[in-house]
Amino acid sequence: MAIFDWVSRRIFDTVHRNNLVYNTCWEDPRLDREALQLTPTDNVLVITSAGCNALDYALCEPNHVYAVDMNPRQNALLDLKRAAIKGLEFDDFFRMFGEGRLPGVRKVYQARLRSYLPEWSRGYWDSKIKWFDNPRSTFYFRGTSGFFARLMKVYTDKVIKVRPWLEKMLNTDSLEEQQAIYRNHVRDKFWSGLMKFALNRDTTMSMLGVPRAQRRQIESTYSGDLVKYIQECLEGVFVKLPMNENYFWRVYMNGAYSRTCCPEYLVEQNFQRLKAGLVEKVSTHTNSVQGFLEAHNGTISRYVLLDHMDWLSDHFFPLLESEWQAIVNRAAPQTRLLWRSGGFNTDFIHQVKVQVNGRTRSAEELLHYHKELAARLHQLDRVHTYGSFYIADLKLD
Repeated sequence: MAIFDWVSRRIFDTVHRNNLVYNTCWEDPRLDREALQLTPTDNVLVITSAGCNALDYALCEPNHVYAVDMNPRQNALLDLKRAAIKGLEFDDFFRMFGEGRLPGVRKVYQARLRSYLPEWSRGYWDSKIKWFDNPRSTFYFRGTSGFFARLMKVYTDKVIKVRPWLEKMLNTDSLEEQQAIYRNHVRDKFWSGLMKFALNRDTTMSMLGVPRAQRRQIESTYSGDLVKYIQECLEGVFVKLPMNENYFWRVYMNGAYSRTCCPEYLVEQNFQRLKAGLVEKVSTHTNSVQGFLEAHNGTISRYVLLDHMDWLSDHFFPLLESEWQAIVNRAAPQTRLLWRSGGFNTDFIHQVKVQVNGRTRSAEELLHYHKELAARLHQLDRVHTYGSFYIADLKLD
């Protein structure tokens, strides 16, 4: 087992240290907005990912959104979005980040975007901006998760040949029709032996941003059957939730959003609000959560930690405790935290110990969970790939 874990970690580290992994966010901000209840005084820390949700939170007009990520390529993507909001008009902006393709983008980049970028991001996009002007592949088929999406498109279009049925599922207004299409024309073809084999590989999971530690969280609930978990997640997407408003799976299957099915920052009126000044509420920081907090002078009242604590939960538990200590040290009054997990119960959080006013306290003592709200929102999650969703207030008194 130890050698498999070592190999898995090496694969995951190689993927994440050398590539843009996420070209779009895979956490539903519609849930987050209700859970966070942002006010004009809130300072938000969010792990950057692709930056879509940082811009979404800015539309709620908090005091500031700090987007933090250890992978500078993820921050470079958000930097490019911020530059494009400042430098482009909406139609070109939507072509670039909605359709994933802006013809002549290199000239546009040089004339209207490059000057807005910080140094590292400028160097990155000097060589990668061509991703937005390829007639055979949109930007949303780039990066490691995008590369897997492109393979999936080949599989659905050329191998099992269900593309017409997928398009009908994406565009029908009837949930009953959507369910019937999936069950009668897609399900049995999609879940072939080849697909199950591919999804059971650590290399595939690394491309999708799932480390071995998170895989263990999932398998602990499913008796080691990762594929069964993924099947149940996709059943939830295709059978329980309307696909015509699910921009997460639309972009994954098509490589592009539509004007009526897209993240909030790609809606014209929201773009104009960001351009008018709200985009200045967002800043990027290449650091760990702990590193950022230890260098930060102010307090943070809202934390959006995605699923990264799964990654730290086994071999890196001391780092998880150090991160929580930094959270406690920088927490504002009435601090609220959101996180997700591949597992159904993140009991490892309760093993975390921190120092509060000279006393050793467990995280379990300090967190007040909103379990009913989290359970209700989790059922509405359009991504539907996480085992659990958590909303908790931090009580330090």
